[in-house]
This record gives sequence, structure tokens and C-alpha cells, in this order.
Amino acid sequence: MPLALLALAVGAFGLGTTEFVMMGLLPDVADDLGISIPTAGHLVSAYALGVVIGAPLLAAVTARMSRRKVLIGLMGLFVAGNALSALAPDEHWLLAARFLSGLPHGAFFGVGAVVATGMVAPERKARSVSLMFLGLTLANIAGVPVATLMGQHLGWRATFLGVSAIGLAAIASLALLIPHDHTHAPAVGLRRELVALKSVPVWLALGTTVAGFGALFSAYSYITPMLTDAAGYADSSVTLLLALFGVGATAGNLIGGRLADHSLRGTLFGGLTSLVVVLALFPVLMSTQWTAATAVVLLGTAAFVTGSPLQLMVMEKASAAPSLASSANQAAFNLANAGGAWIGGLALAAGLGATSPALTGAALAVLGLGVATVAAVVDRRRVDVPAGRERVVATHLPEQAEAVRY
Repeated sequence: MPLALLALAVGAFGLGTTEFVMMGLLPDVADDLGISIPTAGHLVSAYALGVVIGAPLLAAVTARMSRRKVLIGLMGLFVAGNALSALAPDEHWLLAARFLSGLPHGAFFGVGAVVATGMVAPERKARSVSLMFLGLTLANIAGVPVATLMGQHLGWRATFLGVSAIGLAAIASLALLIPHDHTHAPAVGLRRELVALKSVPVWLALGTTVAGFGALFSAYSYITPMLTDAAGYADSSVTLLLALFGVGATAGNLIGGRLADHSLRGTLFGGLTSLVVVLALFPVLMSTQWTAATAVVLLGTAAFVTGSPLQLMVMEKASAAPSLASSANQAAFNLANAGGAWIGGLALAAGLGATSPALTGAALAVLGLGVATVAAVVDRRRVDVPAGRERVVATHLPEQAEAVRY
């Protein structure tokens, strides 16, 4: 594997750290700025909103640029957003800075996935994506706990300055390790990328991401009350248990990348099925402390087995627009974050019990399996259509035409 993947992983580590660290800093930020914790919670939403808007937008407007320069520029925007977060005088400025910090997140992973797969042989594409995502999963093991402790002892502003330093290290590693590329998209690159996203298989792949990772966040968003109320852990133990989730996510990410290079769709179905089983067993597993700890690890493993296959599948289904589609998948991931947490919260609000968000997550994982199955059927029918029944759709360019199978 190319050493350049390390540069992408460093950037992913910084992005993963700043995305999730706010959850642990909410009380400190609320006290310092004189706002309530629910109001401070809007800072989490602001980052997610930045990801959803920035992922397709920045990928589209940079479609004709050198991908190496795009990655460095995105990380520069990330550094600026976190530095402004550290200097924000009140919650309104901090809200804007968090939104700015989220803008480059999805585009970085989207463009980075295209760069990663372009540096390896075809049979190693999923593995290369998983190695880039390794920075994201390691952030849950080391980055978030360390940054949280830094914020608790040195102040939350020090945390964002520290994350900015990670971003500067990522810029240096990207400039040093990512190969120079001078390939530019054609003059109609943006139009073609937008047209490519109209494909039904692309939307089915994005739908699988929303449902599959919505299942994860339905449970993970409320993992703390499950561990304390159902399993009987003390509040002080939760940080270590969340690090166990990161261990499971890291293992699942690496396993999924290796397996997907042999069977992309098989790995996706296996991961989603495992996620259904793990979430369905949560009410039983949360009955004792040691099984609850095991459940946290299994949740991370089962969910992140699907990460690389989904990213690669979206890119393959939109081969004419890999950067935009890959970035859109990151937007779908954050929609899953918000939607899954909302659905899990409905179960709790209905008084269905501390582990009820896991059961709603299992239902979402079943939905993800259903969408993935429909996608497989659609792909099979497109392949099986006789050549004589193809329709040729003009792309408004005389030298280009695209065959669409019905």
C-alpha cells in the first residue's frame, strides 16, 4: 500500500476527532459561554449541517482542479474553522465556526477515496479506502478521549487549537506524500458529474448508507444511558467503553476493506446482517456488564464492516462522477447520524426502555438490507438486458454518448 495513504489517514484522524469531541465538551462549553446544554447541542448539529451542505457542493465546484490541491485546500479550511472555534467570543460565532469546520469533512473523504483507489491495483481498492478510514476509527480510540481530557483540564479552546495542529500536520503530510496530478476534468465536468448522480443505482447505494448507518446511530447516540441504566456501569466508566467501540470500529473497518476486495456485495450483506443480529440482541447483552462491553465492541465491528464497501459501491455506480458521488455518500452518512438519533430518541420518549433505540436500529438495518437487495436486483436486470434493447442517451456532446439499459 502506498505511503501516501498515511497522509489521508492523518487528515481523517483530525476530522474524526473534531466531529465527535464536541459531545464530551458540551458541559464545559455551556458553562464557559453561559448557555444551556441543549443550546450547546446545536454546535453538534451545526457541524453535521456543514458536512451535508459542503460535501457535494465543494466536490462539485472543485471538479476541474488537481485533487492534490483540493485535499490541501480542504484541510486548510478545516484548520481555519477549528482555529476560529478556539477564538469564538460567544455561541453565535462558535456556531458559525463549527459549520465552517464541517464544510470540508465530506469532500475530503470523498476526494480522498478517489485518490486512494487511484493509487492501488483494482483488487486492492476497498482496502485502500479502509486504510484512509482508519484515521477516522482511530480518532474514536485515541483522538476523542485525549482531546476531551485536554478540554477538561486546559479549557475547551485548547482542544480546538490542538485539532488545528493536527490539521497542519495533515497539510504537511499531504504536500509531502500525495503525488502531483495535473489531470483536469473537461469543461463540462460539473454538468456531467451532476447528471451521473441521477442514476438509480447511485441513489440506492446512498439509501443503503442512510439506512445502515442510521441503524448504528439509533443505538450509539444513546449508548451512555444503556450502559449506565441497563448494564449498571458508573458514569466514569463510559469513556473507556466508548474507546472499546473505537476498537471494534477499527477492526470492522479493516476486515470490511479486505473482504470487500474479494466480494463487495457479499461483504455489504454480511455486515448489515451482522448489524441486525447485534442490535436485536442488545436488550439481552445489556443485562450484565461484561456482555454489555462485548456488545459495544460488536456494534462498532458490525457497523464499520460496511463502511468501505458502501463507499466503493457509490463510486463504482457513478464512475463518471466519483468525487461528487463519494462526497455525497459522506453527506448520507451524516444524514444517517441525525436521522438515526432522532428515531432512537422517539423510542426512548415513548417509554419503551433504555435499550429500545437498539431495536429501532435493528429495524433500520433490516431496511438497509432491503434497499441493498433492491439494488442487487436492479444491477442484475441491467446486466441481463439484451444489447438490442439498450437506449442511447445523448450527453449534449457530439463525441460522447452513454448507453442506458432498461
